[in-house]
Amino acid sequence: MAGIYIHIPFCKQACNYCDFHFSTSLNQKNNFLNALKNEIRLQKNYLENEKIATVYFGGGTPSLLSVDELSFIFDEIQKHFVVLNDAEITIEANPDDLTSAKIKSFKNSFFNRFSIGIQSFFDADLKFMNRAHSSNEAIASVKGLQDAGFENISIDLIYGIQNLTNENWKKNLQQAFDLEVKHISAYCLTVEPKTALAQAIKKNKIKNVDEHQSADQFEIMLEEMKKNNFVQYEISNFCTENYFSKHNSNYWLKEKYVGFGPSAHSYNGNSRQWNIANNALYLQALLADQLAFEKEELSIEKNYNEYIMTSLRTMWGTDLSYINQKFGNNYSDYCKSESEKYIQSKDLILNENKLFLSDKGKLLADKIASELFSVN
Repeated sequence: MAGIYIHIPFCKQACNYCDFHFSTSLNQKNNFLNALKNEIRLQKNYLENEKIATVYFGGGTPSLLSVDELSFIFDEIQKHFVVLNDAEITIEANPDDLTSAKIKSFKNSFFNRFSIGIQSFFDADLKFMNRAHSSNEAIASVKGLQDAGFENISIDLIYGIQNLTNENWKKNLQQAFDLEVKHISAYCLTVEPKTALAQAIKKNKIKNVDEHQSADQFEIMLEEMKKNNFVQYEISNFCTENYFSKHNSNYWLKEKYVGFGPSAHSYNGNSRQWNIANNALYLQALLADQLAFEKEELSIEKNYNEYIMTSLRTMWGTDLSYINQKFGNNYSDYCKSESEKYIQSKDLILNENKLFLSDKGKLLADKIASELFSVN
């Protein structure tokens, strides 16, 4: 089963840590919707008639659009793709957009999953990150959706924030547990180049991220999640039973997907392509019935490396038998050989011919993955 991702490139304001593609101007919103409709039509054969099991509205901030505008997009998808009746259909939303009126408009919509960008329940953290909402709005947005009958709710949290103490990080997690959300995505604050955060650190206006603090808060998170029966099915993603993000899981399990909107990525098993990350050029191309993207054909080596990168981060692990079957015994032998030192150090666990990161190893996930990559 395949997936569809829609990138909505609009935000109210820029968060200081964010390097995703977006614009704070809505002047081109209607033109964008028409261009998106055109792109969906032009890309209708990309997935070769595979049925759609997940649809994900991301961004940017999709909740800036009205339900009618979101329905305009979804209706066009249904014209050209077969969306399963039980498909997981997610929208990313910011708390300040989830007013009682907006939630009421969602009640009879096609959405069955919400991913709310809360990031923190402390106003000082939200101000530091230049978020548009308050902690009270964050709590109200979750309760409002629950009162409207929505159960499949995920929230985003960020740890490693410069002034976030371990005690307050525990309180953030406890607030999430108290709200009884089903899914939590928790990310370590990363300083991306060209962001406002990176510039402020460069000018010594604020201190850099403390790696030791981030590691401590990662370990606190693992302990608290286990206490509250949340399964860590990917390094940054936790859920209660049966509330995995099907869409994101399919990314990690190498299922096919097509992305619509500027900067959106697509993958069909043999190649990967990504749309131009420029609203004006995106609109210009689609006005002329053209697609503006770059494409990369995936060699066996690149597919192997992508499998290592994605699978190692998950609870399903890296399957050496699959590597042997899919890429050949040279790759499986290489992976097994390179993993030995991490098995000895107990950063990796080998069980039933699969490699899994230990809790200790999860702190080194990127380093371990890179050393298992094949580089010719």
